[in-house]
Formats: sequence, structure tokens, C-alpha cells
Amino acid sequence: RPHRTELYEDAPSACWPIVYSPDYNITFMGLEKLHPFDAGKWGKVINFLKEEKLIADDLIVQAREASDEDLLVVHTRRYLNKLKWSFVVATITEIPPVAFLPNFVVQRKVLKPLRTQTGGTIMAGKLAVDRGWAINVGGGFHHCSSDKGGGFCAYADITLAIKFLFERVPGVSKATIIDLDAHQGNGHERDFMDDHRVYIMDVYNRYIYPGDGFAKRAIKRKVELEWGTEDTEYLQKVHTHVEGALNELKPDVIVYNAGTDILDGDPLGGLAVSPQGIVKRDEVVFKAARSRRIPILMVTSGGYQKRTARIIADSILNLHNLGLIDKELASGGAGNPKVEQMIRDSAKDLNNLSLQ
Repeated sequence: RPHRTELYEDAPSACWPIVYSPDYNITFMGLEKLHPFDAGKWGKVINFLKEEKLIADDLIVQAREASDEDLLVVHTRRYLNKLKWSFVVATITEIPPVAFLPNFVVQRKVLKPLRTQTGGTIMAGKLAVDRGWAINVGGGFHHCSSDKGGGFCAYADITLAIKFLFERVPGVSKATIIDLDAHQGNGHERDFMDDHRVYIMDVYNRYIYPGDGFAKRAIKRKVELEWGTEDTEYLQKVHTHVEGALNELKPDVIVYNAGTDILDGDPLGGLAVSPQGIVKRDEVVFKAARSRRIPILMVTSGGYQKRTARIIADSILNLHNLGLIDKELASGGAGNPKVEQMIRDSAKDLNNLSLQ
């Protein structure tokens, strides 16, 4: 019998299925500036959405921190104990000075934000199934597996969200992960290596971190990109393979890891997709999910430039403007004639794109 968790309590129906907490942001004596990551990007996304009047504080779902008991659904006790050593957290987050801080400070200032984002992903999993879609403005820690963190990822939120759904939500027995961060998602790949309920599609720069050959064996649909891949080729591949993946297996839920580190100029991603290309990519994935009436959970994952937050906000606004996410639609699934017409139109657009 599953343990009791606050993460699965019902969210107010007046809320958008958009999950966030001010606790997501890592702010700490400027230490966060030692990592190329914009450690306040999640709050900036929310501020842009508020400025555009899409949301207000009382209309978003407040993320709650994942408890030890929640984390133990996937993580080993041994791994969670390791995080009590500051130098281990410094290695995982790639912020070396963290090694010299007392661990209670590391827990409060670094790990608590990551645990809250992890709680947010688990909550968003249930919301997606209830409402047809959900977005966690944080999360997407796809380099962390049950017993090993790395690449800024200390908790395996994608694995957790899926395992929670399998254990707690009747009718959810198959999941597809669509991982479009610039890096290979080796954490969830290791966790689901021999689990036939989970279909993994991963599109990434083949030359960068983590280059985890063992984890690649778990990928059902592997798309390895060259340095400097640009919009036309990128969108073409994403469209072809998202359609292919969902035609091959219709899952009960999609977890979409929407990293923005594919952006041109990202110091770690090595790809060259434009801001418009990122917005279009998210649209392609949401259209594929909504037209098939498959619940979709989006997490924001990697993205290491100052302009990233604006692009994520623009993408969410675009999904809303197209009727792909919508408070009313949220409760009724994708059976919305406006959406279905728009999906047919966009299929034509993409066919035209491929003919150019």
C-alpha cells in the first residue's frame, strides 16, 4: 500500500495545472553565480507569465517539498544519506565552494529548492492525468537515478513522477518520456532500463555530457545530433520521431523534458536552435499529445542562459494562444473542436515545412 503523501492531495479546481513555488530559486550569497545556470530562472518565468496576465499567484498550484518517504519510492537510503556530505552535493551541483559549507546550510539553500521542484514534478504528474496537461516550471533532473546524482541533478524527479503514477493512479500503466534537453537523459534511462512499461525517446547532442553508453541501451528511439544543429533539421527530426514514438505505443501519460539548452549560444548544449524554434518544438510535442488525448506533463530541465526564462514563458503563452493549454480544456481533455481543427492545420504546416 502506498505511503501517505501530501503531494497527491487534490489541487483547487480554480487553479491552472501550473506548479511552482518561490522556494524553487537558489539564491545564496552569490554562490549560485559560480554555475552557468541561472538559478532564479524559475521565478522569472512566473513573473513574465504574471506580466502577461496569464496567471496570478492564487491561480497556480503551490509546489510542496518531497519528503524523505516520497523520495524513497525511488532513491536508496544510501544515496539520500550521501547527500548529507557537502562535498557530494558540490560534485553533483558542480558548484565547488558548496563543499566547504556546513551541511545544514547546503540542505536549506541548495537541496531544499531541488526537493521542492521534485515535489512539484510528482504533483504535476497527478495533475496532468486529472486535467489533460500540467507544467512544472522547474524539475527535469534527468541525470539523476535512484542511487547516483550528477549534472546539477540531485533527485530523480522524472522517475519519481512516473513511479507515483504507476503505484497510485488506476489506469496508468504505460508512460513515454520525450526528452528534448540537449543532454542525454541517463538518469531515467538507468532507472527504467528493464521496465517495459516505459518508452524513452531521447534527442541530444551526441558529443557532450554524459555520454553514458550503458544508459543508451534503455532508449527506444534515439536521435543523436551533431554540433550546431539548427531549426529546420531539429524540428523535422523532433516532429518525425514524436509522431513515430506515439504511433508505436500509445502511453497513458507523456513526461516531456523540455530543456532549453538547445538554444543557440548555450555554453553546454552545443546546438543552435533559435528562440522561435524552441517555441515551435514545444508546440509540436503538445499538439501530438493533445490530438491523441494523452495527458502530458512538462518539466523545464536544462537551459543555462539569461534569456532562457523569457523563452519558456513565451512558449507557455504560445501554447495558451493556440488553445493547447487552457483552464477550461484542462478538465475536459482534448476533445475540443477548436483544438482539433488547429491540429489538422498545423499538420499541413509541418508537411509544407518538410517539402521546403
